[in-house]
Amino acid sequence: MTVGGLPSRVELPEATATEALGARLAPLLRPGDLILLEGPLGAGKTTLVRGLVAALGGDAAEVCSPTFVLLESYALSAGGIRRLHHADLYRLRGRGSAPLDEVGLGDALDDPWAVTAVEWPESWAWLGGLAQRVLHVRLDYRNDGRSARVEWLDSQEDER
Repeated sequence: MTVGGLPSRVELPEATATEALGARLAPLLRPGDLILLEGPLGAGKTTLVRGLVAALGGDAAEVCSPTFVLLESYALSAGGIRRLHHADLYRLRGRGSAPLDEVGLGDALDDPWAVTAVEWPESWAWLGGLAQRVLHVRLDYRNDGRSARVEWLDSQEDER
């Protein structure tokens, strides 16, 4: 299966390739979409978000890992998407409480002009049920670089 003409697995030999993947995914997004980003520490989740933000008309230099603040929002100027909310749930792993309440993720997902990207969603499988369109990106180390597996989790391919 392909996403926007991309193969389901993409080789990413360096960080610029990861940013470029974000830029290639950006035009496929629309307000209300949720992006779930999985992968080990340092695999490029935030780097991919940097590529998304730049391609959507935001300032890529503002993008940093929100590990300690948990949620950042970036203003965008391209198309109908005005904001990208970027959550990092790494510090909440293993906690029984919902990140929606602790982080403000519920408000981010309800923003009608935004796309939301969530790093480390694995502990909350139900997050994928909170949006009609969910893009899942799994980043992994591969040889000297990285690779990404990209797929839509819903079955509404004709709407893309």
